[in-house]
Amino acid sequence: MRILAIETSCDDTSLALVIGQGGLKTPRFSVLKNITSSQIKIHRPFGGVVPTLAKREHQKNLPKILQKFLPLPVGRQACLPAGRCRVGMGKLKIDAIAVTVGPGLEPALWAGIEFAKELSEKLKKPLIGVNHMEGHLYSFLLPQKTAISKAKFPISKLFPAIALVVSGGHTILLKMDSLTKWKKLGETRDDAAGEAFDKVARLRGLPYPGGPEIQKLAVKGKPVINFPRPMLKEKNYEFSFSGLKTAVLYYLRDNPAASKANVAASFQQAVIDVLVGKTVRAAKEFNVKSILLCGGVSANKALRSALRVAAKKLGTEFFVPDFEYNTDNAAMIAAAAYVQKLRNKKLRLIAQSNLTL
Repeated sequence: MRILAIETSCDDTSLALVIGQGGLKTPRFSVLKNITSSQIKIHRPFGGVVPTLAKREHQKNLPKILQKFLPLPVGRQACLPAGRCRVGMGKLKIDAIAVTVGPGLEPALWAGIEFAKELSEKLKKPLIGVNHMEGHLYSFLLPQKTAISKAKFPISKLFPAIALVVSGGHTILLKMDSLTKWKKLGETRDDAAGEAFDKVARLRGLPYPGGPEIQKLAVKGKPVINFPRPMLKEKNYEFSFSGLKTAVLYYLRDNPAASKANVAASFQQAVIDVLVGKTVRAAKEFNVKSILLCGGVSANKALRSALRVAAKKLGTEFFVPDFEYNTDNAAMIAAAAYVQKLRNKKLRLIAQSNLTL
């Protein structure tokens, strides 16, 4: 099944052409093309994403990116730099179009949905609405360049599994019994981990997005400041990062000359200790076969490393998408759409900003 996927849940405009094959026990994906246009420079002066600006940029970027997927009209030749030429082979060959319907920023979501509807009508192809968070959840199924994430056995052998879904807007721990059946063990009660990274970055005067900036600084520092590990010792699987952010605020107020690098390293370590600690405890309690890490914050190298080491000590498999598929991208939306098609699940083709797993 050839799927053209569209992702516009926040400030990344992304399109992908993906081939999905196999059933729910052995799904396989080939990513033919995955193109993402970032809006970071546009939103950086505001310290965060401005929904109306994001929608405007999506509307401008979507047609431009789509052009890179469309073959030239039959017989027409286009010459590229260095004299290389190619001849058009006709219309884009796809079986379906997939688009993110939520969660996300409503104006941004509508930009993608409206574009997808128009494209679906024009190409006369079915349209599949996709849950953005399911896209993150299934992103580990996409082709991997690193050996650590290559599953060369039936997907069923991965389960039961614990999945940590961690991003700018979500921090969720799931117990998965299969690709289509899971139970939410806990989630954040306030700030998500990625949101906390962004807020602490602003306290330090670092540019948006804050997560990558904190990570860069943390490498240069040492986790010598004893920031709190919120809810780590509580027996549930809930998270809370608002108090940690406040602790950093008070520390900076009382220690204005503190090393930026040490603050970043200490804050990052506190977040990682909580995320890994709760994930490992869940993996032990439910005696799982594997641990899955996904979502934008899974691009954090220190988190990936810590969870990989923890999984190895437990004797469980560890799966995390390649960096290309950690942050918002359309390839993961295509993967979710394919699984959704296999399970005959349908979502309304309207913006659902608060859609959940």
